[in-house]
Amino acid sequence: MVEVMILGGFQSRFRILAALVLVANLLTACGASTSGPGAAGLSAAPQSYGATVQSAVPTAAGTETAYRLGSGDKVKVNVFGEADLSGEFLVGDNGRIDLPLIGAVQAQGQTVTQFQNAVVARYSAGYLKDPKVSVSVLNYRPFFIQGEVGKGGEYPYKAGLTVQDAVAIAGGYTYRANTGKAFVRRAGQDREVEIQTNQRVAINPGDIIRIPERFF
Repeated sequence: MVEVMILGGFQSRFRILAALVLVANLLTACGASTSGPGAAGLSAAPQSYGATVQSAVPTAAGTETAYRLGSGDKVKVNVFGEADLSGEFLVGDNGRIDLPLIGAVQAQGQTVTQFQNAVVARYSAGYLKDPKVSVSVLNYRPFFIQGEVGKGGEYPYKAGLTVQDAVAIAGGYTYRANTGKAFVRRAGQDREVEIQTNQRVAINPGDIIRIPERFF
């Protein structure tokens, strides 16, 4: 009888001890999953990825302000359901586009979206009810290159144009050219900016490029 009681007490203490060990192991595992090095890496990854995606994707505003209309640009204006009001139009020397019914609309210095909104507003003012208008650039105004190139002058602009491309279009450098630098006056600006020709600098419509002469 005494042996049975001793054995029963030993088994009870063994079950309690085993339960305590199991609880301790569970607590250790939970701590490792929430504060260990592996957990820190996993939790940081989504934040880093989100920041990278956000900075890599260009915003609509950034894209929109990349180009503004100027004298010499040719645009297509489509007024849906109104063929007589649609067509291709040139930005005049005064910076405006003459449109049917509404007359001259300011385009110089405006983004395509800004100009489109201005056209909608003008047609909405007593001419059309809820007009739908789309505007796109057909031909950009030319760029100009002068100085020590084979044939300086005015050339049609192409998307992605660089200074090196412009020099090639103009017949390359003359033997007197300083091939290490160029001067660019941006459209609408009154001063030149010196650039190094070992860098691929983008040219915009209306820009003026000057290739200087070397002095040795």
